[in-house]
Amino acid sequence: MTKSYLVLCVVATGVALALAGCGGSEKPTDVVLVTHDFFTISPAVKRAFEDESGLKLRILKAGEAGEVVSRALLTAGNPEGDVLFGVDNNLLARALDGDIFERYEPADLGKVDPALDLDAEHRVTPIDHGEVCLNYDKAWFSAHDIAPPRNLTDLTLPRYRGLLVVENPVTSTPGLAFMLATIAELADGWQDYWRKLRANDVLAVDSWGEAYNTRFSGASGKGPRPIVVSYASSPPAEVIYRKPEPKQAPTGVVDASCFRQIEFAGVLRGAKNAEGARKLVDFMLSKRFQEDIPLQMFVFPARRDAALPPEFQKFAVVPAHPLELPPKEIEANREQWVDEWTDIVVR
Repeated sequence: MTKSYLVLCVVATGVALALAGCGGSEKPTDVVLVTHDFFTISPAVKRAFEDESGLKLRILKAGEAGEVVSRALLTAGNPEGDVLFGVDNNLLARALDGDIFERYEPADLGKVDPALDLDAEHRVTPIDHGEVCLNYDKAWFSAHDIAPPRNLTDLTLPRYRGLLVVENPVTSTPGLAFMLATIAELADGWQDYWRKLRANDVLAVDSWGEAYNTRFSGASGKGPRPIVVSYASSPPAEVIYRKPEPKQAPTGVVDASCFRQIEFAGVLRGAKNAEGARKLVDFMLSKRFQEDIPLQMFVFPARRDAALPPEFQKFAVVPAHPLELPPKEIEANREQWVDEWTDIVVR
């Protein structure tokens, strides 16, 4: 008997490998989320997605947010995963200009705060927001009978000399956000402001971990400096992780210093499992995932109807008017601004 073609299907380690026309490709059984090192999800919520979708969720952590975006740009069209989460408004224009996402509008997008939705073409979906703010050690200021700073300008006063630790915007996302806060607040006067901070003995370190956990007096490291650049959601973390749990947050937030960070997720162009990627973005906007966010990553959900845990309701600060800059303005000027900051503060 003759045949015009030969079909040979080999099954190896449970995966069907079509060597010559085995009737179509196998449907993907997993979906890959590319994200930053600080992403966390509770096991129960991860299982909920897997049960609902029938897919296994694989999480590929790829460093700081800037590193994640850089890797996605290098692999545009042939990505390392299916969904990217963690690009923020400070890096958004760079990512969109690099054409790394496919357009997708989740059904629940209308339940998101419209102020967080920065992409009219729906290439990315807002998932959470967190405000980078000055935090201060309440006990230190009480013991020294000094009022904590009320705004950015106060930090240049002699009584705050040697009290502030910030992160380097070259290496740190909150460091970049705080530099942008000074630009949003002070416009053309921001360089002189940083000269005054340097004269007032500001300390710049490479990471949030070093600034908060080692140099800041209000955290477990009990460092020497009572003012640090951190988040509006840091006070509830201080309550939750202290034993015994205090009745009041030991740290405070300077509302007028806060700069908004918004994190987005998007379906990566060329994703191997585009259908699964859309299901994952949908799930990340669901109430189940959104209500898991605060106590996992200590940021706020993007969904307006997502309930906050009691610790956030009682101790977190939600600035009424956070400082912001348009993503395109940030993209057009970020490198120059960072170079100027480095010349003033570090060199």
